[in-house]
Amino acid sequence: MLGNFDSLREISRNARGWSVGSLAFPRARSWRPSAVSSETTGNIDSRAQPRPQCLEHNRDGNDKKITRGVYAQELEVAARAVQLGCMLAQRVQERILRKEENAGSKDDKSLVTVADWGVQAVVSWVLSQAFGEEVSIIAEEDTKGLKGMNGIQTLQRVVAVVNECLSQASVVGLTPPSRKLGTIEVLRAINKGNSEVRSSRSWVLDPVDGTLGFVRGDQYAIALGMIEDGRVVLGVLGCPNYPMRPQWLNYHQKYYRLASKIAPPPPGKWHKGCVLTSAKGAGQAWMEPLVWNSDGSFLLNPPRVVAVSPVDDPAQATFCEPVEKANSSHSFTEGVADSLGLRKRPLRVYSMAKYAAIARGDAEIFMKFARAGYKEKIWDHAAGVLIVEEAGGVVTDAGGRPLDFSKGRYLEGLDRGIIVSCGTGLHRRIISAVDASWNSSKL
Repeated sequence: MLGNFDSLREISRNARGWSVGSLAFPRARSWRPSAVSSETTGNIDSRAQPRPQCLEHNRDGNDKKITRGVYAQELEVAARAVQLGCMLAQRVQERILRKEENAGSKDDKSLVTVADWGVQAVVSWVLSQAFGEEVSIIAEEDTKGLKGMNGIQTLQRVVAVVNECLSQASVVGLTPPSRKLGTIEVLRAINKGNSEVRSSRSWVLDPVDGTLGFVRGDQYAIALGMIEDGRVVLGVLGCPNYPMRPQWLNYHQKYYRLASKIAPPPPGKWHKGCVLTSAKGAGQAWMEPLVWNSDGSFLLNPPRVVAVSPVDDPAQATFCEPVEKANSSHSFTEGVADSLGLRKRPLRVYSMAKYAAIARGDAEIFMKFARAGYKEKIWDHAAGVLIVEEAGGVVTDAGGRPLDFSKGRYLEGLDRGIIVSCGTGLHRRIISAVDASWNSSKL
């Protein structure tokens, strides 16, 4: 069953597989992406072979099949939507680095790119096809920057990248639209993200989290979560530039690209880019490669289980924090780190890739303490929080309370800041260190 959300379409099963709404899928958990041909028929390539099964390797050497639980179908749709969004974002980032595309700015002076609008349109289209036009989506972008004379050219580029991406939806196992989307349809898909949080079910999307990192050719993330009755119950986090060797997180992505040109990884090797997924109550999180990578490779590795680090000694812990100083106080977190006894230099990473680092066990702590007046948005945390918690980690505000996603587009009632860690013992020590440092801070 897909739950009691009445806008979900009936799932029909037949010999070929199953469908949700007007999206067609092969059998659940058994798809494998087919190569993109010059002739896109609008259907999944019938020659596509089964997707690798999602397996967990046990200590006794036996593998067992992983099941995704009550949200299996929603997770399937969400993962494919994020895979498709990652394809679009990678292409736009490459064009930005080649100076073929540029970034603009919003009214609040934050950056926005064709990818922000394009990914939002693509994910919105996929969710609407699967769960009906009435699906509730809360997302970061609107279409204000695409209006007027100044926005016309940008809008044309957004429509172009959206249709380019959707025409190749079969790469991730989805049926492409039968025709190109028009300008009005793309604008409508973007604006679908202006929904209000429903008491029953809403999707939460950050189309490009870490736009500054994205523009600079560094880390960014595509984050999609689902909120049900005020709780995050599903999370998908796409990190196209995330290195499988975590040591590279200490360096700007441009150095990794340079090193990969000098000494290319073996063909078919999963060396960067991942999509992390989980659902409430699963008790584990999974990581799979990007189906399509910017180097042109198609990776078919089976998803694997990821788990947080077992480290509980602050002296051995790696600590993440945002790169930007505009909405996070480095000086305060530096004081907390010193009080806690952290010895390693902070790992400053753009975007929700920090949540991925905790869930994968590449880091143990992430702290964010915003400056006065800044309000945290739910799309900046929903997917990451769920994935870290199901991977065995802990996420609370600085008072030790769970984050509240039931109050609308912002995390209302947040006590000072956000703390993410790999375990309860370390978490308690962080909260104590925050309390000890708070009275002397200027936040």
